[in-house]
Amino acid sequence: MDATPRPDPSRCPLCGESNRCAMEIERETGQAQPACWCMEADFSEDLLARVPQGQSRMACICARCAAQAALQD
Repeated sequence: MDATPRPDPSRCPLCGESNRCAMEIERETGQAQPACWCMEADFSEDLLARVPQGQSRMACICARCAAQAALQD
């Protein structure tokens, strides 16, 4: 059995703040949302590598963390 807690899909796996992902909001509320910004974002391999092991593709990285990473590239 895996003892690693499942991440909250509404929280950024890097900073823990709300990721405001439209897909997650739609899943939670059942109300259609416009396409999420993250669907068009280009996440660098370096940024994706910072996501804790076992949490990849379970929660969106927030816009702030994505923007900060883009400035560092």
